[in-house]
Amino acid sequence: MRLLLDAQLPIRLARALSTAGHDVVHTSDLPRGNASTDREVREAADQQNRVAVTKDRDFRDSHLLQGSPRRLLLVVTGNTTDAALLALFETYGTAMAAALQESDFVEVGPDALVQHPRL
Repeated sequence: MRLLLDAQLPIRLARALSTAGHDVVHTSDLPRGNASTDREVREAADQQNRVAVTKDRDFRDSHLLQGSPRRLLLVVTGNTTDAALLALFETYGTAMAAALQESDFVEVGPDALVQHPRL
């Protein structure tokens, strides 16, 4: 998968996903780094054909209302540790990849993965 991880997610997760074989960019890699605005992150994800991965629910609203980012993985964990995030992606990694093949919007949390139908 081609992913762009938002600043709310740790670079450690980006490295782990990259090691697992995904093409991953973190907002720290963007020209304005972690100071990038939500709009800049959405535009970068769309321009680079990446799934925006974030904990920021504003991305859900912009996806549903404006269609940007075109593809979205929303992590719904609230405050959590890096280790818990890594475990979440390890647990649901294969299912997330499959869901993102069929849907443009997927939510993942500690107890469930929800795949939303394409609009």
